[in-house]
Amino acid sequence: MPNGMKRALIALMTALICYCLLGFLILPGVAQRVVNQQLIQYATVPARLERIEFNPFSLELTLFDLRLGEPDKPQLGFERLYLNLQWSSLWHRTLQIQDIELVELHTEVVFDKDGVLNLTRLFDLPPAEETPDEEEKEPFALSIGRLQLVEGSVHFADQRPAEPIDFVLDSLNFELLNFATRSEDAADAVLVATGPSGARVDWRGRVSLAPVSSSGQLKVSNLLLKDFWAYAQDAVPLKLREGRLSFASDYRLDLAQSTELQLSHLNAQLTPLELDSPDGAPLVRLESLEISETSLDLAKQQVIVGKLRSRALETWVAREAGGELNWQKWLAPESAAIPSRQAEQPDVSPSSSSATDGTAEPEATWQVLLRDAQLRDYQVHLSDRVPEQEVALDLSALNLDISDFDSSGTSPFGVKLNTRVGKQGTLKAAGHLQLQPTTGQLDISTQDIDLRIAQAYLTPFVHLELRSGLLASQLRFDLTGTDPLAFSVDGTANVTQLHTLDTIKDRDFVKWQRLELDDLKYQYPAALQIGHVGLTQPYARFIINPDLTTNINDLLVDKPSTGSTDAAAAATEPAEPMAIRIGGISITDGSANFSDLSLRPPFITAVQDLNGKIGTLDNRAQQPAAVDVQGKVDRYAPVSIKGSLTPFDPLQSLDIATQFRQVELTTLSPYSGKFAGYRIRKGRLDLDLHYRIQQGQLRAQNKVVLQQLQLGERVESPEAVDLPVRLAVALLKDSHGTISLELPVQGDLNNPQFDVMPIVWQTLRNLITRAVKAPFKFLAGLAGGDQGDLSQVLFAPGSSELDQQARGNLDTLGRALRERPVLRLEVEGQSSPQADGPLLAEQWLQREYQETWYKVLQRRGDKVPADAAQLEIGEEEKAAMLEGIYRSRLGQQPPAQWAELDEQARREKMREAIVTSRADSTALLRRLSRARAASIKDYLVDQAGLEDSRVYLLDTDITQAEHNERVPTTLHLGSE
Repeated sequence: MPNGMKRALIALMTALICYCLLGFLILPGVAQRVVNQQLIQYATVPARLERIEFNPFSLELTLFDLRLGEPDKPQLGFERLYLNLQWSSLWHRTLQIQDIELVELHTEVVFDKDGVLNLTRLFDLPPAEETPDEEEKEPFALSIGRLQLVEGSVHFADQRPAEPIDFVLDSLNFELLNFATRSEDAADAVLVATGPSGARVDWRGRVSLAPVSSSGQLKVSNLLLKDFWAYAQDAVPLKLREGRLSFASDYRLDLAQSTELQLSHLNAQLTPLELDSPDGAPLVRLESLEISETSLDLAKQQVIVGKLRSRALETWVAREAGGELNWQKWLAPESAAIPSRQAEQPDVSPSSSSATDGTAEPEATWQVLLRDAQLRDYQVHLSDRVPEQEVALDLSALNLDISDFDSSGTSPFGVKLNTRVGKQGTLKAAGHLQLQPTTGQLDISTQDIDLRIAQAYLTPFVHLELRSGLLASQLRFDLTGTDPLAFSVDGTANVTQLHTLDTIKDRDFVKWQRLELDDLKYQYPAALQIGHVGLTQPYARFIINPDLTTNINDLLVDKPSTGSTDAAAAATEPAEPMAIRIGGISITDGSANFSDLSLRPPFITAVQDLNGKIGTLDNRAQQPAAVDVQGKVDRYAPVSIKGSLTPFDPLQSLDIATQFRQVELTTLSPYSGKFAGYRIRKGRLDLDLHYRIQQGQLRAQNKVVLQQLQLGERVESPEAVDLPVRLAVALLKDSHGTISLELPVQGDLNNPQFDVMPIVWQTLRNLITRAVKAPFKFLAGLAGGDQGDLSQVLFAPGSSELDQQARGNLDTLGRALRERPVLRLEVEGQSSPQADGPLLAEQWLQREYQETWYKVLQRRGDKVPADAAQLEIGEEEKAAMLEGIYRSRLGQQPPAQWAELDEQARREKMREAIVTSRADSTALLRRLSRARAASIKDYLVDQAGLEDSRVYLLDTDITQAEHNERVPTTLHLGSE
């Protein structure tokens, strides 16, 4: 080999060896030393790079174990960083890296309470030199074939919220392919990470720097909201018990001109969610919430939700005593606390500077479009703590559908609601609403809405208990504006099973089986029109108290008035009355109870079988309304009311004719005793009243016909006339035993100086002065003369039921009376204190049990029968109520010595005392006497075929038991 070649080869080998020594040994060692020196100089925490390896032939560079921070708690570091540089970088004038691999990168990201990030304190760098502004240059030429992050982790902690946030994002893997800073081609990237509590992040997309843009798919699974709830808790002071969120979306980000972000095919699931109030009370329980087919456009500020599905939300809404909703108190506090770190920062936002210059423009609002929302099986617990007694109402099985909702409010959106109200009510609504302007139409249907919910709102004004009542309706609601409020309601409504109780006397006040409002039209604020009002089985009680006040006056709660209130009321101008028009009123099977307690004994009567119609009522037209009503007094006496009147101004025009036929005069004994000094033993009344009013002037014609009048015992009364009443009645009777009276009345009702009823009774007490008694004669020879004694009907003690023998005797008596039409039968109901008293007391106690238990069930809201007598009560419930009945009815506590007895003996003592106290009750005995007389008459009329006009009911009596302890009721005979 030539020497020159040998020298060249030696030189080449020497250079190669030097290059290897320099590349493999010297440069890595020097570089490691320089790096560690720089770390020592500028790092504020302990920092060290353990080793550097470099392959000068393949240009592979590897850095091992970089750690910044304390050895036991590094803040930044990695296990290995591998770079594969390319020789082509020399002639392409671009730093080309074939492969970058970063293994086990660990980063601590910590914000302290002042908001300072720990990473900003890792290095103490000299301040950068200020350079004049230069034109934007091209980015550094860099090309990376593959960048990979393997098993990285990030520890995030934030001490700023009241409850610090702390979690670890581990198993962080990232891969970036074909990345170039000066290429228009986008790089492919993949990111996978496992978050706290099982959360997972998956990202796959493309990234470009010229211009800066990215697109791809992002998916977050099983994200536990509790890990991040502290950020929301400062604004929403609620406690999160549970909540997991998952979402996935395609995205496109473009920063070339402005920040443009678009999300598409967004799907999100929240399941489950549990929120409590600040004091720990349950507030929200949600089974699931899912949105799909959703998109977001940041530039357009638009969100489009294609589908929203939610199930089984349960929430609690309460109006506090001050009138504020609990949600309003938590979500919109009067003063929100501002963290100090935010308060110290100057407001440098564009909006604030514009406001300073006075050129601020209205801030653009986001538009939210909701195509289809379905909420299923919701439950809302409503509470109102403003009334003295808290009102609670549950909405359950609530389903809500919303379609085509636009937050801009310029187009209508569909609404469909279906929910249960309380235990048995239902509410359905369907239609559409619009926000700008606020309009809408809804078809609303309700069924079995329990009106007892209104009790707490009635109590401050009336002493009235709403025992039952169900509302149903079919309505169309049309909202035409809110400023001012304007809407209309059309449709039908009905209230069934209404029952109100006078809580002062514990007695029925008003009730009905059904109230129907047909063709209802309400125009807010001043027009109400009802095509027809139908009342089925209405009942009302009217009472005149001993002091001549009425039960209606008693029901009103006295409210103290103040001078300021009176002055305000006086200063307020009266508003125009609402226009009211009712096409007609019909009454079916109505009844009423009238009591006059100013008399002794009190006068009590009942009106039954009320049926009829009332014509059009209109407070604007003031046209007379036709009246046609029929009924019966005490079951048998017909009553009719016919004519016309102007209901809203009866003094303007009235023409009413009222007829009473065959009224039992025994019911009027309290009035005859007061004005005539005698009770009425027998008789019937026909009464014709014809009242005419024109412009307040009264002209009335009254005709009274008394048939078969017989006076009873004398009654001491200071108002009784001092005349021979019995003689006057005898003189006024005609040959048929009839007294007829014509009584005209006239006067000025605008200034009345008279009262019609005293005038009527003044005449009657002058006429009814005696009664003709006729001895009873048995019908001998009826049925062959082999029947038993027909002058008496025997009843079992304590009972008004007719036994087989009594019915047989009455059948025989009925046949005989039908053969003798001139005869009249008089029934004298009787009872015995010795035989009936104890049993009546037992029956009374059973009714007390039923009435007391009936009230308990009603107050608890349980389902109850129509009548308390239908209740079956067990011995356990009776034992629980016995002592209360003893105290309330005897007005005393059980004797102290009874406490020494066992429970069974003590209850027996109380029961015996209650029964003994009622065994001699005159009211119970008289009621039984009347019931026995009514049973006899009912049987003779309904079964024996006797005309009711031939059977008279006499006043009740007390007798002694005989005939094997059975109690007799005596029958009397009379004739015309």
